[in-house]
Amino acid sequence: MKAKLTILIVFSSLNIMAQQNMKFEVLDSGFIYTEANFPSAHASTIEEMENGNLIAAWFGGTHERHPDVSIYTSVKTEAGWSSPKKVADGFENDTLSYPTWNPVLFNIRNKLFLFYKIGPSPSTWWGAYKISKDRGETWSDKKLLPKGILGPIKNKPIQLENGRIVSPSSVELQDGEVWHAHMEISDDLGETWRIVPVNQDSDYKVIQPTIVQLKNGDLKAFFRSDQDVVLESFSKDQGDTWSDFSRSELANPNSGIDAVGLKNGGFLMVYNPLASGEAWWEGRSKLYLAYSNDAEHWQDVLQLENKEEGEFSYPAIMQTKNGEIHITYTYDREKIKYFRLKRTS
Repeated sequence: MKAKLTILIVFSSLNIMAQQNMKFEVLDSGFIYTEANFPSAHASTIEEMENGNLIAAWFGGTHERHPDVSIYTSVKTEAGWSSPKKVADGFENDTLSYPTWNPVLFNIRNKLFLFYKIGPSPSTWWGAYKISKDRGETWSDKKLLPKGILGPIKNKPIQLENGRIVSPSSVELQDGEVWHAHMEISDDLGETWRIVPVNQDSDYKVIQPTIVQLKNGDLKAFFRSDQDVVLESFSKDQGDTWSDFSRSELANPNSGIDAVGLKNGGFLMVYNPLASGEAWWEGRSKLYLAYSNDAEHWQDVLQLENKEEGEFSYPAIMQTKNGEIHITYTYDREKIKYFRLKRTS
């Protein structure tokens, strides 16, 4: 027993040392756009296309919940980011339009999906999607998801080796008084979906999961919560069932997060490292990048934003085929900021 304990202590020490030595170099940073015909922007998403170009999307308009809020995209080539292009809205007829919300881009075998929500509020919205087969140049007509299926709420789905898609989702009921998380699973490349609840007997308010796959194949989900901490849950059966919530090491001021599993091992999380305040936006003035070898113990490796005031929130993170890390997030509800990184140690 003593020898086993010694091995565990040595392993833990090596794990902590490895994280402390982890470094990431900023290759590029700035705003995706500097001018647009909408004053407010929020909830970005980013994806790689088969030709290596990137595409980002977000919602923009007069302000959140305004009927003119629409989904915009921009494509990054070697020449830089293209001008924002409106690709979806909530226009119903000449006298009725709903705001759109929280786009999520996801590439399934070179068919680019744009999931988004339509409706007056998160308590009443419904799920929709469009498909592009020409790298975001054109998009299909809007298609509604089946009743009760909302699509990925904020963060990307994860596709498993057997082709299964596990999409992180959640609901905000009773005008936001009740929050529950769930997964939407497809075994036929997005043709049909089924709902798997996640610990919905919990008293905690949780939404907007992000999912990573551990080295042993298990899935681990992290959740925005009302507990001033990121909550987590495990699945040992490819998403069919999930454990009760437990507390992670990471702070969460009731704000969006996103995580990614790296190709050569390890995990990254973008999060706000503060507690919540009286106002909904308090705690979002700092935005950090944390690294973990095991998706359990985390070490901050980069301060994306570190200010006394401001809202830097709703991050999205991904790794491209060349190993680079790409991050987008809301910058003061006015623009979408972008970082490109590479691991240097």
